[in-house]
Amino acid sequence: MARQPFPNSQDSEYAETVVAIKRTAAVVKGGRRFSFSALVVVGDKKGRVGFGYGKAREVAEAIRKGSAEAKKKMVKIPMRDDTIPHEIVGKFGATRVKLIPAGPGTGVIAGAAARAVLGNAGIVNILTKVHGSTNPMNVVKATMNGLLNLRTREQVAKLRGVKI
Repeated sequence: MARQPFPNSQDSEYAETVVAIKRTAAVVKGGRRFSFSALVVVGDKKGRVGFGYGKAREVAEAIRKGSAEAKKKMVKIPMRDDTIPHEIVGKFGATRVKLIPAGPGTGVIAGAAARAVLGNAGIVNILTKVHGSTNPMNVVKATMNGLLNLRTREQVAKLRGVKI
């Protein structure tokens, strides 16, 4: 599904992107009863990002629920200038997302799901490659896994007990 920015009037400090909307149908006596699910990524473009999954009978309500969950699950990610500190592979299920830092002017080279996470986090220059499953939910989770496993120079030095 195409990436869609969804305007949010209450919290203008957060960028919100609807990654995927799915429709399911339950067959009941009177016909089909539709239900919708929305995968939403929210970030402040300053290093904080989260994702949420909302389900409801209407699209707008599913997006609202997903957005509310995403804001609750926001996490801070380490950045170096406008990219990531080092190369890393994020994993979730059958999905592997390789995140590679890039020089200035490169842009965000990524598919729709990974682009939503990286863009809303505030990362401007990065290269990505998805291996395995390209299910949007798994790609978002694998990208988040990679971002959460990033370490800055200072964090590594502290873990090792050495001075920079």
